[in-house]
Amino acid sequence: MGKPSVCEESVYNEIYKTHAKDLRNYLYYKFGNMQRAEDIVHDSFVKLWSKCSTVVYEKVTGFLYKISRNLMIDTLRTNMVALKFEKGLVQAHDNEDPYFTLRTKEFQKKLESVISALPEKQREAFLMNRIDKLTYKEIAVRLEVSETAIEKRISKALIKLNNIAEIKDFSI
Repeated sequence: MGKPSVCEESVYNEIYKTHAKDLRNYLYYKFGNMQRAEDIVHDSFVKLWSKCSTVVYEKVTGFLYKISRNLMIDTLRTNMVALKFEKGLVQAHDNEDPYFTLRTKEFQKKLESVISALPEKQREAFLMNRIDKLTYKEIAVRLEVSETAIEKRISKALIKLNNIAEIKDFSI
């Protein structure tokens, strides 16, 4: 039996299921824009489908990451958009009082602002730790740096986040 073909619908769908979420998270952590990361993942898979006959199955992961990274950089170059984060980090419920809802929205804006202002390497390590629940060691392996470097990056990010006075009232 031959190698799987990326052009086979079942193989392509399995590639999507296996890589889409990690690819989206990678782009989000690297560039800080969730909506754009989701769009780029979609565009990357469209490009994969259009070039499926030329992409070797064993190299599909590298192809996706390279294409998505290049698409994101192109977007940033052409638009020069300020970083924006996905809305709804903290969801308000209808039965909560208006003061709580207002404070939650204000806190969310402050949190997004501080996270978006973090240097790329700090933001990337911090989000990998907090959202993907990766250990410092796992992050170090993925980013090809020392575990000490990851500890420093996350520590510096936490110091900046602790400057938000309301942070003690919420858990992140």
